[in-house]
Amino acid sequence: MTIRIVRLGSDRLKDEGLRIGTVRRPPRGVPKADFASRNYYDVWLPNVAPSAETMKLGQQVKTDKEWKAFEKKYRGEMARPENLRVLELLAAMSLDTRFSVGCYCEDEARCHRSILRQLLIEKGARVEE
Repeated sequence: MTIRIVRLGSDRLKDEGLRIGTVRRPPRGVPKADFASRNYYDVWLPNVAPSAETMKLGQQVKTDKEWKAFEKKYRGEMARPENLRVLELLAAMSLDTRFSVGCYCEDEARCHRSILRQLLIEKGARVEE
């Protein structure tokens, strides 16, 4: 099985499995009861989202140097024991369960989910390309 990295709100792929929202905040203007039916997420897991401060830093990125600073700060947050345990759990689950994780950002290359992808791989997760 594998983890898919997806954009929340996008159409679900066949056999995608449970969709986990790795975002700091729920989608604006969407009733909680509609999160899953509107393809946002089935379960919210903000533990592996950047902190509000780090998220602001990431949203202001314009250069590769700024992106590296964001990546360093986000990786530091994910190295905290409570977040590290969640990454390890997701990696272990990927060995026999199909699910997806995601964020709202349009461009994965400038989104924390690109870093999350690498963190999961580093923890031994099976991640779909």
